[in-house]
Amino acid sequence: MHALQTRQLTLTYGEQNIIEGLDLHIPIGEITVLIGSNGCGKSTLLRSLARLLKPKEGVILLDGKAIAKQSTKEVAKRLAILPQGPNAPDGLTVLQLVKQGRYPHQSWLKQWSEEDERMVAKALEATKLTALADHPLDSLSGGQRQRAWIAMTLAQGTETILLDEPTTYLDMSHQMEILDLLFELNSAEKRTIVMVLHDLNLACRYAHHIVAVHNRTVHAEGRPEEVMTEQLVRTVFDMECRMILDPLYGTPMCIPYSKCFPLPEGKAQHGKGSEAKTAIHSS
Repeated sequence: MHALQTRQLTLTYGEQNIIEGLDLHIPIGEITVLIGSNGCGKSTLLRSLARLLKPKEGVILLDGKAIAKQSTKEVAKRLAILPQGPNAPDGLTVLQLVKQGRYPHQSWLKQWSEEDERMVAKALEATKLTALADHPLDSLSGGQRQRAWIAMTLAQGTETILLDEPTTYLDMSHQMEILDLLFELNSAEKRTIVMVLHDLNLACRYAHHIVAVHNRTVHAEGRPEEVMTEQLVRTVFDMECRMILDPLYGTPMCIPYSKCFPLPEGKAQHGKGSEAKTAIHSS
């Protein structure tokens, strides 16, 4: 089963096709990471999956139904998206922000309820922000602010969450903090998480499923240990690398070559790394 699917999806930016004839399947209850070079269409694809961008051609299915035929509130109850670099009004507190996640569940007949209160409290607890609920958002650190935005998407109560580069502009410690949080949410609640990441090694560590976007379509998809090869990096990113096993977790680890520094004697830039790939594929 798949949380999201696309069939012959074509997306445009202006007059130019960014994605063409794309067939994509997002597995339920897993973490899927979209990778690819800058400008390849990852963020555009993510926005289209959330129905923020109308396709030129093709169809997007949410839980087996065409997303274009579902009401905005119906979609918002089943799918949440956190765009890159979201903004909030000055002075907004963490609690006020997180409460915005319950908006799709409000109506003239159904105002703020005990269920809304419970979901907000649960989201604050899951993101370890309960003690900071009354703090202004702009007084928090970068990692805390990003956790507050994630708490808002959690309060929305959807089974599927889309995140566009959730670790951008964060230092290494805060990147790990955010990705650990998302991994724990997936493990504990089986939420389907789809995110765009630039760091290939973090993508390999946290993803169950990787989708490499290149040349307006899916170049490869599957488990990190199946798809992350030196050839993929060469094709998708136009970069030479050595692929080895992460010494801590055994996931694929990309070590790029630098044009500025010569390789140790006897290390060729092409055709090396077969031992590492064999180790990865056999793990």
